[in-house]
Amino acid sequence: MKLPIIKHFQKNNDVQKLEHTIEVLESFSEHRSVKEEEMDVVGELITNIAGAIEMDKMVKEGMSEKDAANTFAQRVLGSIDK
Repeated sequence: MKLPIIKHFQKNNDVQKLEHTIEVLESFSEHRSVKEEEMDVVGELITNIAGAIEMDKMVKEGMSEKDAANTFAQRVLGSIDK
């Protein structure tokens, strides 16, 4: 998870485009010839794009960009600790 990338995705893409991108990446990852290293990259991309979608939702609900990014990061880190 990289907050600068998440912020970039959120600022420069609409949610529908991001959702379609996740669908394509998930489809790619399901192919039998995808290697472990590629899966790692795809997983990182999906995490960053999903973060951008979540961040966009929080911003549209009135949260500042900074607070939305921090809230998402804390949620991810909190789920890792469990």
